[in-house]
Amino acid sequence: MTDTIIARCAAKGLRMTGQRRIIAEVLESSKDHPDVEELYARASARDDGISIATVYRTVKLFEEAGILERVDFGDGRARYEDAEREHHDHLIDMNSGEVIEFVDPEIEALQEKIAAKLGYKLKGHKLELYGVPLKKDEN
Repeated sequence: MTDTIIARCAAKGLRMTGQRRIIAEVLESSKDHPDVEELYARASARDDGISIATVYRTVKLFEEAGILERVDFGDGRARYEDAEREHHDHLIDMNSGEVIEFVDPEIEALQEKIAAKLGYKLKGHKLELYGVPLKKDEN
């Protein structure tokens, strides 16, 4: 990914108000998968004039424009990440809710092999693993 979220918004002709710009910057700097409430808390810390409604509208606009991707990790909260981040998969800790991003070349190759075996060329995928930490005696 070379462009910022703001640059991609501009390229798509989206009008960037000051508040939208702040929300885009918050998203750009997020290393996690924030939901709207988390985005609102982070954005309103920078500009207390930003309302939760503005965050909802902005997230919807960015998602419809293909700038953000909605992810759901089974906890009932829609979370968001940059749609143009490097490909990665997710491991969700079912105890803490922590989301761990990872890339595994063996998994990637296996998915390609399975698609080819079934007569398909793989164009994309999402992989979410759900687990709990191993106990020391389970290693």
